[in-house]
Amino acid sequence: MNRNENLYQAETAKSSAQFASDFEAVCKKYAFVINNSDSMYMKETFRAHGGEVPDHFDLHMMQVCKPTKADKSLTVNPGRAILMPKFVMVYTKGGKTQIRYMSFSEADIAEMVPDDPKFPASLAETYAKIRSMIDEAR
Repeated sequence: MNRNENLYQAETAKSSAQFASDFEAVCKKYAFVINNSDSMYMKETFRAHGGEVPDHFDLHMMQVCKPTKADKSLTVNPGRAILMPKFVMVYTKGGKTQIRYMSFSEADIAEMVPDDPKFPASLAETYAKIRSMIDEAR
């Protein structure tokens, strides 16, 4: 795995909440969804389950999915599911909104889901689209 290739790092002048809202709208435009819209704001989620975080804690963990692609992909091979959860992390650090997204190269994908020759290119295409949607929402 190559950190420089797989870890997308960006910054935006928007607040984390505004970026999350804008990113969700961009996702919808391309038939992607945020599966955890009601629980992506981790301060509220942690507190709802008894966790203790300070008031300034600001982290959104957005699970991105394209149901009309994932349904076909997982029907072909449920073993692909290990790579299907895709999360975009947004948080405030030093007064600036940070965005992080982790993906994998085609070679990494092929290693994790062997004997599935079409999947690495297809998933890499999805990873690239998520990065472009992040850029659009910034």
